[in-house]
Amino acid sequence: MKRSLRRALWAGAVVALTLTAVPMTTAFGAGTVTATFAKAQDWGTGHETRVTVTNGSSATVSTWRIEFDLPSGTTISSAWDADVTSSGNHYVAVKKSWAGGLAPGASFSWGYNGTGAYKAPLNCTVNGAACGGGTTPPTTPPPTTPPPPTTPPPTTPPPTTPPPNPGGKKVVGYFAEWGVYARNYHVKNIQTSGSAAKLTHILYAFGNTTGGRCSIGDSYADYEKAYTAADSVDGVADTWDQPLRGSFNQLRKLKQLNPHLKVIWSFGGWTWSGGFTQAAQNPAAFAESCYNLVEDPRWADVFDGIDVDWEYPNACGLTCDSSGPNAFKNVVGALRTKFGSNALVTAAITADGSNGGKIDATDYAGAMGSLNWLMPMTYDYFGAFNAQGPTAPHSPLTSYTGIPQQGFNSDAAIQKLKSKGVPANKLLLGVGFYGRGWTGVTQAAPGGSATGAAPGTYEAGIEDYKVLKNTCPTTGTVAGTAYAKCGNNWWSYDTPSTINGKMTYANNQGLGGAFFWELSGDTGNGELIGAIKGGLG
Repeated sequence: MKRSLRRALWAGAVVALTLTAVPMTTAFGAGTVTATFAKAQDWGTGHETRVTVTNGSSATVSTWRIEFDLPSGTTISSAWDADVTSSGNHYVAVKKSWAGGLAPGASFSWGYNGTGAYKAPLNCTVNGAACGGGTTPPTTPPPTTPPPPTTPPPTTPPPTTPPPNPGGKKVVGYFAEWGVYARNYHVKNIQTSGSAAKLTHILYAFGNTTGGRCSIGDSYADYEKAYTAADSVDGVADTWDQPLRGSFNQLRKLKQLNPHLKVIWSFGGWTWSGGFTQAAQNPAAFAESCYNLVEDPRWADVFDGIDVDWEYPNACGLTCDSSGPNAFKNVVGALRTKFGSNALVTAAITADGSNGGKIDATDYAGAMGSLNWLMPMTYDYFGAFNAQGPTAPHSPLTSYTGIPQQGFNSDAAIQKLKSKGVPANKLLLGVGFYGRGWTGVTQAAPGGSATGAAPGTYEAGIEDYKVLKNTCPTTGTVAGTAYAKCGNNWWSYDTPSTINGKMTYANNQGLGGAFFWELSGDTGNGELIGAIKGGLG
C-alpha cells in the first residue's frame, strides 16, 4: 500500500530507572485487602505509578477507599480507573462507580502519573485500616458509595471472547497511524469491532527512518492527540497534562483490556524506506536509535518489539537501494543484538517470486536467525498503477492462465522463500483488506483493458473492503481470490470466502499464520479478521 508522509518530530531521550514495588497491606474483615504501589516508570521530572488492590478476604468487597500522603516534591498530575481527590499532599482514591465489587482473591488496578521523581506514599490506609497491616479494622464502617465519577463510565467492557491460543497461529494486523484523521479509525474501533480478541499482534505503522535513524512518524497521532471519553478505549478522557496521549496511550489501554495482545512498532513502509540505505552503513547506530525510541520510558510498556518494513533492500521501491544482499541481514542482526532475545523482531518483505526478482536480491534466509517471523506482502501484485491494464487480481493465491507476470502470486513467493531455507512456520501469509480497481473496463473476466484507475474514497484505484462489498459485489473468482465488475469499473479483493481458502492454504503449507493491511478496511463487526481467525483454527 502507498503510505502518506507524516511529519517527524524530536523524541527526547530520558533515563529509565529500575522497577520497584512497595507492598502495603492492611487487615480487613476475615482476611486482608492489599494495596500495592509499583513504580512503572520514572523519568526524573515525572513518573508513573500503578496501584493494585487485592481482596484477600473471604467475602466480596463492595468498595474500596485508599488514603495516603505523598512526600514533598511529588504530586499527582493525572489518574485513571479511580476517582482521585486531594487536599495538599493528602490523596484519596476511591473505586469508580462502573467498577464492580472485588470478589475474594480478585484484584483491580488503577494508576497515576506524578510530577517529580517517584517516592513511596506515606500513611496509607485501605478502607480505614492501616496499609501496613496488623491493626484492628475501624468500628465505623468504610464508605460504601464513592463520590460521583469525574469521567463517564467506560463504553467498552472487558472482552468475553477467550484470547487466542498463545501457541497457535499468529493473526497480525496493521494499525495505520494516519487512520485517526480522515478515516476516523481509532484504537477503540479494534475493541468495539471484536477484532482485539481475535488478534495476536498489532503492527503500528509507521515510524520513520530519516538519516538512517528511527524517528517519530507523526507525533500528534502517536502521543499528543487528546481523546474524549467517547473515543477512548476505556471510556476515560485524556487530560491536558498527562504525559502520554494519542494512539500510544490508547494502545496501552487496549492491552490492559486484552492482556494477550502484543504490539510491534513498524518502521519504514513505502514512503519512509529510504533511510534504510544509510542505516545499512552503520547497523549498530541504527539499532541504538531504534532501541532508544521504542524503549522511551513514556511508552516502553506499549511496545513488545520492532518491525522492519524495508521496501526494498538491494532493489527498488519508491527509491532504489544498492546496499548488497547482506544489508538486510546486517540490519536485523544489529536490532536483535540491541533489543535482546525477549523482544519481537519481525519484517515485512517483498513477495516478488519471479526469477531474478526482489526475493532473489536479498539473503532473507540468512536473516532468519535474528527474526521471529517474516511477512511477505502477498498483495499489490497488479493494479491501476498500470493504468491501461490488463485487469488482474491484486492478491492472487496461485498463478492462472493469462496472469500478466509469472511469479507474481502468493504461492510463488512462499515456495521461493521456503526453497531458500526460510522455515515455513516463520512465514505469515498476507491479506489485503482493500481492493484495487480500474475504470473504462468492458470485459468482466480478468485480462481486460482499462482507461485508468477506478474512483476511490481516499485514493484512486484503491477502496476498502467494507465499501466494495456493498458498492461493487463480487461477480467471479480467479486464483483463490475474487473480482467484481460494476458498470465500467473492475475491482479485485478478498472476501470471507476467499480468505477461508487462503487460510486453508496457509495451514496446509505449515505457515505460522497470517497478517493483513490494515484494520480500518474491515467491516464494523470485523468479518474479514473473523475469517482469518476462523480459517486458521
